[in-house]
Amino acid sequence: MTVPPLLEARNISLTRGDRTVLDNVSLSVGRGEIVTLIGPNGAGKTSLVKLCLGLVKPDKGLVIQAPGLNIGYMPQRLAVDVTLPMPVARFLSLWSRSTRAEMLSVLGEVGVEHAIDRAIQTLSGGELQRVLLARALLRKPDLLVLDEPVQAVDVHGQIELFELIGTIRNRRGCGVLLVSHDLHLVMARTDTVICLNRHVCCQGKPEDVSRHPEYVALFGRHADALAIYHHSHDHSHADDGCVVPAGQEHTGHGDHHGCGHDHDHHHHGHDHGHGGHRHG
Repeated sequence: MTVPPLLEARNISLTRGDRTVLDNVSLSVGRGEIVTLIGPNGAGKTSLVKLCLGLVKPDKGLVIQAPGLNIGYMPQRLAVDVTLPMPVARFLSLWSRSTRAEMLSVLGEVGVEHAIDRAIQTLSGGELQRVLLARALLRKPDLLVLDEPVQAVDVHGQIELFELIGTIRNRRGCGVLLVSHDLHLVMARTDTVICLNRHVCCQGKPEDVSRHPEYVALFGRHADALAIYHHSHDHSHADDGCVVPAGQEHTGHGDHHGCGHDHDHHHHGHDHGHGGHRHG
């Protein structure tokens, strides 16, 4: 028997005045699945999230949540009053009656347990994003909804956050609906990609979407640079980029088998050292 999705949007349309915000958009998120919404600014991604959360009603279509669905939401922005210092523990307590031990547990899960007594205004961009993720996890969610979770974070921090989101999915078995304004490194950590520009341009597995004509047209000259590095990593690479089969990394042979092997990516669009691979 097919397991129903945690969340499903069917043929959603939304208008504001004479402007079409979303046109006949559908998506679903299953348990243990990471679904990523990508698209340019103004594509309707945040509006679609609000519809999925039940904060906005569609003009047409239907949003179905699994019975008793518990959602942990990480918003795109958080306004913090710099004149009113607030410890992280107090900040978390505003949305949850969790004990200090429970707070320390989720803060430890996201790697910032050291910040529990620090003023939230003093946190770095990466630390603040992790605290916001911890706040969402305190709800013990079946579904995590993360709207642009790597804003104000440097590239290294973005990679770590995406890795962390994947780890949380694996550990907790929750579904994840992730929003991003571009591909960057997020696609290598996702199961299904939905490319949105008020309507669904294309959707599917990351490597398929990255080659889709509508995706390429939408992202233009940046499409190649953002192409996916996605293949089974049962080998390593020599300095010249050629493939070295497993077990032959240090043989000193100059003849690397597999040179010219199709990696389904462009070498200039990724960095091997930053964890952008998806391992099978």
